[in-house]
Amino acid sequence: MSPFIAEVLGTFILIMIGNGVVANVLLEKTKGQDSGWIVITTAWGLAVYVGVLIAGPYSGAHLNPAVTLSLAIAGLFEWGNVPIYITAQMLGAMLGAFVVWLMHKKHYDITESPELKEATFCTSPAINHSFSNFFAEFMGTFVLIIAVLYIAEPQLQFESGEQVAFGLGSLGALPVALVVWAIGLGLGGTTGYAINPARDLGPRIVHALLPLKGKTNSNWAYAWVPIVAPIAGGGAAAFLYMLFA
Repeated sequence: MSPFIAEVLGTFILIMIGNGVVANVLLEKTKGQDSGWIVITTAWGLAVYVGVLIAGPYSGAHLNPAVTLSLAIAGLFEWGNVPIYITAQMLGAMLGAFVVWLMHKKHYDITESPELKEATFCTSPAINHSFSNFFAEFMGTFVLIIAVLYIAEPQLQFESGEQVAFGLGSLGALPVALVVWAIGLGLGGTTGYAINPARDLGPRIVHALLPLKGKTNSNWAYAWVPIVAPIAGGGAAAFLYMLFA
């Protein structure tokens, strides 16, 4: 599998499960309706686990433009590959959002609230305040990226003094999933914690294009926050990492 396809597939899985749980909780007459924030944050963490599990061996499983850009800033990823990865992430996110809509179409049809429908695609703040919303997304992504940069593989020490890193197989995806779960529980309640420009922008575009009855205008006035703030937060984490690495 090429890195491009791996990023498309991994991000597709991430959004299909992540936005899928939001649809399951918010839309009318689903089995999980009104099951709450713990269900949403837990499923998003597990969505990251599954996406990383699939894409990790082939692309490193960035699944997030903020991760890709931060790794490039820190000198851990080639700048020439950045556009390829971000394009793949956007495509995967849009495809995932479309499949969520297709799976839940009957539930969208009977859900009256345009705001609830929008929330199954993209994030919006609980209280609309530009600085507070930006700061929340900045800090959430800062925590994500600094954790990703400091997640270390275990080492084997040989008698010769040589150290060799070895992976944990499928468990290697678990630390990142736990970090995302913690961010959702501890930092995500004010904005819905996009912490990923592709996760928000790709599905927001799909929401704007789909023939949803009585939908909102996709809240484009807010859309810059979950794009710019995660990139800024990730960049700050990368600079801090370089300072102390």
